[in-house]
Amino acid sequence: MDTVSDWVSFGGDLSVHEHESETLGCNMRFAVFEPPQSSDEPVPVLWYLSGLTCNWSNVMEKGGLQRKASELGVMIVAPDTSPRGDDVADDEAYDLGQGAGFYLTATQEPWAKHYKMDQYIMEELPSVIRSNFAADMRRQSIFGHSMGGHGALVLALRNPGHFRSVSAFSPIVAPSQVPWGEKAFSAYLGDDKDAWEEWDACELVRKTQLETTILIDQGEDDQFLEEQLKPRLFEEACREAGQSLAIRMRPGYDHSYYFISTFMDDHIMHHAKALYG
Repeated sequence: MDTVSDWVSFGGDLSVHEHESETLGCNMRFAVFEPPQSSDEPVPVLWYLSGLTCNWSNVMEKGGLQRKASELGVMIVAPDTSPRGDDVADDEAYDLGQGAGFYLTATQEPWAKHYKMDQYIMEELPSVIRSNFAADMRRQSIFGHSMGGHGALVLALRNPGHFRSVSAFSPIVAPSQVPWGEKAFSAYLGDDKDAWEEWDACELVRKTQLETTILIDQGEDDQFLEEQLKPRLFEEACREAGQSLAIRMRPGYDHSYYFISTFMDDHIMHHAKALYG
């Protein structure tokens, strides 16, 4: 693991690192915010998964997370959103290929060789974090935005008990029913829609419920709300399944980091309560 950049922020340390990923078969970058408490003892870990076209930098530079994470003693890890590199399959469109890994394991060529983002986040990267940072891996939570909100919900539901809490900003909750998901799933998983259900939060919550309350914030002026996000589908699925859900519709807010940064403190407090409770 090589350190690319390192800054002091709110008494903690924000650093960017690069390593060779055996899972993905390419070099990967990720960012870590270590609160000042990590100088004295291991601290719990909160994973943040970003959306389409993004990488580690979006939330660390625009999310406004450092102050509250420093205050509450929470380490935040921000992986990239897909494998990267000249040898990694890509597409000219922004919503497929590099920058658009959808946090799943692809089964179709040419994607299957590299696109295993769920394995990377659940297995390989935690090992890197455990070996190089003062992280208490017994206490982990996860959240994300848009495609990353999809990833947070799906990884939590596919691995019940692994994360103490889960939340999302404007997540893609029903990828099997919206254009972003239909395009990505067709490419990565093929035409078998039964396989799609294993990566669809609305389908997963009908089979597995979490003991924690899922928190979602959604802007009512989000330009993708009606076509791509459809949070009411997840609300209905949770109600039918008996899953505890707190969904907050925010008037006037869109899909941007102006929205995310406004409610970032709420989400970090939500997770800190679970991580330290």
